[in-house]
Amino acid sequence: MIFLKRAQYKKKTTRNKRLKRVLLIGIAASCAFLSAIVTLRIYAQIVGAPIIQVPISSVYLDNQGNVIGDRFNEQRRYWISLDEMSPFIPQATISVEDQEFYEHNGFDYSRIASALLKDVKAGKKVEGASTITQQYARNVFLTHDKTWTRKINEALYAYRLEIFYEKDELLEGYLNTVYFGHGMYGVEAASQYYFGKSAKSLTLGESALLMGIPKGPTHYSPIVNEEKAVNRQKLILQLMNNQQFITSEQKERANLEHLALKTEESRVAKKTAPYFLEEVWKEATKIVESKGRRIEEGGWTITTTLNKQHQQVAEETIEKWMPKGELQIGFVSMEPKTGYITAMVGGRSFTESPFNRVTQAKRQTGSTIKPLLFAAALENGFSPLTYLKSERTIFTYDNGRREYEPKNVNGEFANHPISMAQALAISDNIYAVKTLEHIGYKPFEQLVERFNINMKVDQTPATALGTPEASLLDMTKAYNTISDKGIQMKPTYITKISDNEGKVIYDISEEKRKGKKVLLEEDAFLLSHLMTGTFDPTFNDYSPATGISIRAKQTRPYAAKSGTTNTDQYLIGFSPQLTTGVWNGYDQGKAVSDAEAKQVTKQVWIEFMEQVHRGLPEEPFIAPAGVRGVIVDIETGGLATSDCEKQRLVYLKEKDIPTKLCTDPRLKQHTFEDLSEQQKEDESWSIFPFNFFGN
Repeated sequence: MIFLKRAQYKKKTTRNKRLKRVLLIGIAASCAFLSAIVTLRIYAQIVGAPIIQVPISSVYLDNQGNVIGDRFNEQRRYWISLDEMSPFIPQATISVEDQEFYEHNGFDYSRIASALLKDVKAGKKVEGASTITQQYARNVFLTHDKTWTRKINEALYAYRLEIFYEKDELLEGYLNTVYFGHGMYGVEAASQYYFGKSAKSLTLGESALLMGIPKGPTHYSPIVNEEKAVNRQKLILQLMNNQQFITSEQKERANLEHLALKTEESRVAKKTAPYFLEEVWKEATKIVESKGRRIEEGGWTITTTLNKQHQQVAEETIEKWMPKGELQIGFVSMEPKTGYITAMVGGRSFTESPFNRVTQAKRQTGSTIKPLLFAAALENGFSPLTYLKSERTIFTYDNGRREYEPKNVNGEFANHPISMAQALAISDNIYAVKTLEHIGYKPFEQLVERFNINMKVDQTPATALGTPEASLLDMTKAYNTISDKGIQMKPTYITKISDNEGKVIYDISEEKRKGKKVLLEEDAFLLSHLMTGTFDPTFNDYSPATGISIRAKQTRPYAAKSGTTNTDQYLIGFSPQLTTGVWNGYDQGKAVSDAEAKQVTKQVWIEFMEQVHRGLPEEPFIAPAGVRGVIVDIETGGLATSDCEKQRLVYLKEKDIPTKLCTDPRLKQHTFEDLSEQQKEDESWSIFPFNFFGN
């Protein structure tokens, strides 16, 4: 009996010790747990809220505020608020990813326990139980490796996120960072990619399909596997119904909804103005850096000068006239008064060659250089009625050591004096070289420098015919300057830049932007009117005016000049409202010999100008004070009478207006070349043949 009592006592003592030990362990564990919670809280408070920095795509807008493209590096992202999403998107997300999202503190312990049990049984990480908060932490701060270290860090970040951010902020962040495949991050980028519309416009069926993709983009993307994508969509719709986000009727309608994918893959080749947008990004980078910011921040909204109608007409016209093969094209249009670039095409295919033949290529300018040469001549005593003889001429240069014999395009000559007005219209090469010889290289070099053209002027007679190289943009800018009364505006691509928070960091309307006066208004107008002769058959001689072939399509006044070399075709010209430059040639410098290729430049130019001016008022070139128009006989430069057949309105400075009639026989006897050196230097002598005998 005593033995039995002793045994019972021992058992009781052992049990009490065991209970005390368990109690102590429990107290210790509780203290440790509470200490860990307190420590974790203190750590979170010290470290503070996680700084969320997500690279965001920048957006381009046209001059009317319409989206025309974006800029992203491998990952396309846009950040939008929950209010800017279809309400079905967050509902579908909660239903399939985290049904207790608004109830838990960042962790779903029942799911964690279940997943942990499966992991232990498998001996490795096989199943996740991440909440939306944990996934958001992983998307922003961590990798997707299935390791315990990453999981611990994920929990720490999730805890901090839950402390410092509201639930809606976390859900919004998750929806803007989750991966949808094909380089698309966030619901807006994915919605645009898969459906060609904003996330705000998604239907219930589209929302459910979209939110099924993040589970595994390589499996559930409708582009990769439509069947799996649709099956997961149906699962999500059922879960939404179970969670009472939608009714059974809504679920059934969504299941029957026809979903038309409009993947961006099919739209990449048709991206709006890709050459233009590349130039925009270069300019934006400079502007942003000048404001003390970095373009790499992303999220910029860049309002450009692009006129979408101009761009569309340019692309359609080019496609219509460009022959098959390797022939390339450069096209640019800009506004005279602002310098705003309204359209640009840098080649026949951006995907095949992003090299921009408007801004990057430097080619011989051909006869498009002649208006600049004649501008220098107007500043040095010439007028539209300065006559020089067009005939076979051999020029010597390099101190007499070398000779140069220019020819005209058809190998013929006028063999009589012609005026500057006629020489420009028919693009006479002899007149151009003689003009350069008369005024000298220095005045021409100075004019090119004033016009800010990146061009080396060689001191050879061939310079007058366009052997110097320049970009199409520089040459078009020069013509744009002539159009705007001699005031040069810098070619401009951007009018406004806002950051991701909507703060405007650059607005061109607030900039002190002034044009530079590089040419007298009188001379600019004279050149403009001279270039209208390109389309006038009155000037036809041994060769027709160079724009005659497209005259039938012309419905309003244009000033233009064509240019031709063995390897290049140009037409650059303007109305008072718009300047356009077109170039054709081969990248390899091959000769442009095919008749079909030779007509591209002029046809693209005239059809573009006609279409974009349709509906606009017809604006004339208005003569400034000190310039007056007179009807003259183009063969003699005298005032026209009924006895002289080839009559045309020519504008001249007041001091240069002729007083002799075209019938005066003395007008045909002399040209500028007939003057003696002393007479040329004597300012009392005029270089006009009708003035040689006094007025």
